[in-house]
Amino acid sequence: MIDLGISKLALIGAVALIVIGPEKLPGVARMVGTLLGKAQRYMADVKAEVNRSMELDELKKMKETVESAAKDVSQSMQSGAADFEKSWAEATGMAADSSAVVTSMPESMPAYRHPQKNWRLKQGAMPNWYKARAGVRTHVQSGAARVARFRPGKFH
Repeated sequence: MIDLGISKLALIGAVALIVIGPEKLPGVARMVGTLLGKAQRYMADVKAEVNRSMELDELKKMKETVESAAKDVSQSMQSGAADFEKSWAEATGMAADSSAVVTSMPESMPAYRHPQKNWRLKQGAMPNWYKARAGVRTHVQSGAARVARFRPGKFH
C-alpha cells in the first residue's frame, strides 16, 4: 500500500493548488472524494462476491458429504431389512421366496380422495342446532345495526 504521511499530503495539496487553481480546487477535491468512495464500494462488492463464492463452494462440499452419508444410511437400512426378512423367514419356517409376497402391497388399495372442505368457511366447534336451542348468536352484526334493530319505538 502507498504510505502517505501528512508531509506528502501537504505537498500534493500545494501542487494541486498551484496547478488547478484556488477556484476549481474544491470541485476537484469533491470529485476525487466521490471517485475514491466509488472505488472503495466496488472493492467491497468484489470482496463480498469472492466470500460468497467461497461459502458456496463450502456449502456444496458439505451438501455432497451429507448426501453420501444419507446414501450410506439408506443402503445399510436396506441391507438390514433384507437380513431381517431372511432371519424372520428362517425363524418362522417360511420359504425364502415368500419374502416377496410379504413386501408386496395389496392391489385393491383405494386412491387418496380430498375431503372437499371449504377452507374459507370457518367451522365452529359448537353445532348450529345447539346454538339455536341455547340462543347463541350465529351471525355477525355490527354495533350500529344492533342499536338500530333494538331501538325502541322503531318498526322495521
